[in-house]
Amino acid sequence: MSAMQLRQIGDTKVSAIGLGEMPLSQPHSPDERDAHRVVHAALDAGITLIDTADAYAPSSAEFGHGERLVAAALASFGGDTSEVLVATKGGHTRTAGDGWGLDGSPEFLRRACEQSLVALGVERIDLYQYHRPDPSVPYADSIGALRDLADEGKVGFVGISNASIAQIEQANGILGGRLAAVQNQFAPAYRWSLDELRYCGEHGIAFLPWSPLGGMSSAAELGSQHAPFAEVAEVHGVTPQQVTLAWMLALGPHVLPIPGSSRPETIRASAEAADLALSPEELRRLS
Repeated sequence: MSAMQLRQIGDTKVSAIGLGEMPLSQPHSPDERDAHRVVHAALDAGITLIDTADAYAPSSAEFGHGERLVAAALASFGGDTSEVLVATKGGHTRTAGDGWGLDGSPEFLRRACEQSLVALGVERIDLYQYHRPDPSVPYADSIGALRDLADEGKVGFVGISNASIAQIEQANGILGGRLAAVQNQFAPAYRWSLDELRYCGEHGIAFLPWSPLGGMSSAAELGSQHAPFAEVAEVHGVTPQQVTLAWMLALGPHVLPIPGSSRPETIRASAEAADLALSPEELRRLS
């Protein structure tokens, strides 16, 4: 495994860039053997943070697919994976017709956690995150369930996803200051969680941008608003996607992007972005 700069989730150091597993659990994802190659490429590149969820699955009948895939890929790696932090999430359901639903009830979250422990083949989940607020359940009840799971030792760190500042504050209070991570959508084209990103930095909470390359599939699609990413990339001889990740890392030492990938070469390229240094002027242009 290569070395990469490290950042912190709770009291654990992990790679500054993680792997988002979701693209490996879609209807047209790579087969299992090729999916394992993506995970192995990430590990070889020094990535020690893998994010998945119980609801990541090609169909509702395959609930837990992503977790089982990560467990199998780690087992087949052949190298030391003891430093890898696996994060998963609970609170989403899959409905008939392969749709998505929500269940933030304490009973569901406890059951989901137990099932994730089995799917991952572990006795304790490294980072367990509440996937998305369920408006039909008081937020305090959902977070209280995760607090209880942490108190019982079934969860190492607790995180939340798709959360507002008010929800971050509430969750951290319920957890007694133990909220370890917030995972919100954040990308050059989707900057509405910038306030949450900054809040996390001020309060020692890791911020994991999900879909950090959203809207960045190719330089041709960037449009005038995000053209600076392509221009800076050309200067450095890299891709706009790598510039995007380097820009995010520069937003604060608490930021850990988790780009998804369905090919070994793309996750290797993402990992290389951790070594890309942007000038203050370039960072101003991109921000």
